[in-house]
Amino acid sequence: MALTPKVPSLRPSPWLLAGALALTSLPALAIKPFSADYTASYMGMQGNGRMTLAAAGPGRWKYSLEVSSPLANLSQSTVFEEKGGQWRPISGSDSSKVLTRKQVKNANYDWNRGVATWTGDVKENRAGPIPLLAGDMDALLINLALVRDAGAGKPISYRMVEDGRVKQLTYTVAGKESIDIGGKSQTATKLISSNGDKQTIAWVVDGMPVPARILQRDKGQDAIDLRVRGVR
Repeated sequence: MALTPKVPSLRPSPWLLAGALALTSLPALAIKPFSADYTASYMGMQGNGRMTLAAAGPGRWKYSLEVSSPLANLSQSTVFEEKGGQWRPISGSDSSKVLTRKQVKNANYDWNRGVATWTGDVKENRAGPIPLLAGDMDALLINLALVRDAGAGKPISYRMVEDGRVKQLTYTVAGKESIDIGGKSQTATKLISSNGDKQTIAWVVDGMPVPARILQRDKGQDAIDLRVRGVR
């Protein structure tokens, strides 16, 4: 979302949450509710974050991210369904409040018509419609796909349909690293995706449903960093 100049925002771009990103088949029974607490860092500001997954009706799930700090708050969510062994987004919402400035976007993925559209605080050229292809995901869903595919040794490449645009995101495995989670050291697989001046790094731990850490870098500088504290 566009923000007023000189006002810091905790809203992660699609690169983070993809960072945060064609979805291969996944059995519906592999999807389980969870809640993960994070610490968030942005340009020296500290905040708290939470990712949750909850049932949203037969065959549907709601995946959400909330981040709060003294200056800014953001909320993102995606409702998706399991269809033919794949996940696909149905709707999404994205709101941010920085000081007194608030913006809201809503996404609709109409698989019957085969298009995605956006409403709310969006530019005319970002409203869509964007044609959908089988396997398309939004940024939040890619977080879940990263964990699944890295653990299964599958190709980590996705077609992301987000904010009125289509991006092809490919992650490479950069080895193993130790990462601290709730005071305990655990081994994580490090994944990196780069595009121009932007880079997203994700650390995936076996048995954890979301990345243990997500770092977004812009022009070589750390922009935003999410680190998990615990999952339940």
